[in-house]
Amino acid sequence: MWRKLWRTAGSWSAFTPVARRLVRVDRLLSRVTRGRVVALGMAPSLLLTTTGRRSGLPRSSPLQFVRHGDDLVVIASNWGGESDPAWAWNLTADPRAVVTLGGAEIPVIAYEALDDDHERLWRLIVDQWPGYENYKTRASHRHLRIFRLSPSPLR
Repeated sequence: MWRKLWRTAGSWSAFTPVARRLVRVDRLLSRVTRGRVVALGMAPSLLLTTTGRRSGLPRSSPLQFVRHGDDLVVIASNWGGESDPAWAWNLTADPRAVVTLGGAEIPVIAYEALDDDHERLWRLIVDQWPGYENYKTRASHRHLRIFRLSPSPLR
């Protein structure tokens, strides 16, 4: 029931400012629970830790995801903002990252989805969280990048 309510609210433009505030709480919860509680139950979520492209320091972001085979798929929507989120730029600079999911840390390699793969994954993502359509409309001046996070023994 809650997930359906969140999903409906997530498709409203007015939900974005509320969700931005919730992410602060979400980030804290995900750290304290080692990824067991993320996104306040709104949608399947993970904690992505990238290496800062400028600082070289670990940077963590709670993100919604969709499973596609063994891959975890995330979208660089940044709430429909003017630019990609920092984690996307970090993955572009260094595609090696760590996903914390259900308390387990999983080393991954990020691959940007292109062309037909992007379109196919976009449908999966929007089916799960229709609010991404609003973000796409707001970000009409830029392409919303999608990344596949593939499990990797390397880190």
